[in-house]
Amino acid sequence: MRADRLVAALLYLQTRQRVTAAELAAELGVSERTARRDLEALASAGIPVFSQAGQGGGWSLVGGARTDLTGLTAPEIRGLFLLAGPDSDASPQTRTALRKLVRALPPPLREGAEAAARAGVSDGADWTGTETEEALLAPVQRAVVEAREVRIGYARPGREPRERTVSPLGIAAKSGVRYLVADTEHGLRTFRIGRVTSVTETGAPAVRPEGFHLPTAWRALAARMEDRMVAATVRGRAAPGTEAVLEGLLGGRIRYGERAPDGWTAIEADGPSPEVIAARLAGLGARVELLDPPEARAALARVGAELTALYGETAGP
Repeated sequence: MRADRLVAALLYLQTRQRVTAAELAAELGVSERTARRDLEALASAGIPVFSQAGQGGGWSLVGGARTDLTGLTAPEIRGLFLLAGPDSDASPQTRTALRKLVRALPPPLREGAEAAARAGVSDGADWTGTETEEALLAPVQRAVVEAREVRIGYARPGREPRERTVSPLGIAAKSGVRYLVADTEHGLRTFRIGRVTSVTETGAPAVRPEGFHLPTAWRALAARMEDRMVAATVRGRAAPGTEAVLEGLLGGRIRYGERAPDGWTAIEADGPSPEVIAARLAGLGARVELLDPPEARAALARVGAELTALYGETAGP
């Protein structure tokens, strides 16, 4: 796991005045290119790692070798724990190492590190299959760690951004897409960070609900989202050779039944509504026939009529 390597790389740097990417690669059992990327990741997270080119060059920690983290500043420590600590896929050894590192910190810095280590959760199940650009991830992370209330601009697809005041509580990662978990006037909500357009601190502290636990809250929020995404089921049949396309469109929300003598296969598909599922399947044309509910068949009929009206007169002879 990458989190394991980042912690191991930092500890390796702390025991040596200077190391090369090749030496670190040999120590970690990875390629030299991977070792160099890990060193660059530590530097970009705010850890004081720098490189020196030429003969005798390599990578070093600012201030030389040391055996604990007391030489790091508060932002640097938060950067490390945000980078490695929130990854729920990290091994038990990594989590143990992070706990030991927290105990090694002086008391004034320990609270920030512990907050950063609690500030995220990772969930591997896919909702979208896409990654988003998260230009405002850093200020969102800072607001979570420092418990600052913020006003965020948030743009849902096809809509203008709207501002809302939230208390940031944590960041959850789902298949490469990060979500802010925040308390709002309407209760706990999630905000896809790639859709955040602005972050402005209000000057007030964030309000943390009593007994809040990020992994538990995320599971509940994710379950609600997943319930909405599979609120409807359509049934139909698909022509031979459509399985790969169906799975690309619907992922795990497509199920197969018996294959008929003509080669067509019974299918069931889940989604937010019959109309949404029908719209996703419309591109398959006559290779998929939806049988029920009636709303799905009517939605496909509307799509077909609209396409015929738009393109029918332009079709060739």
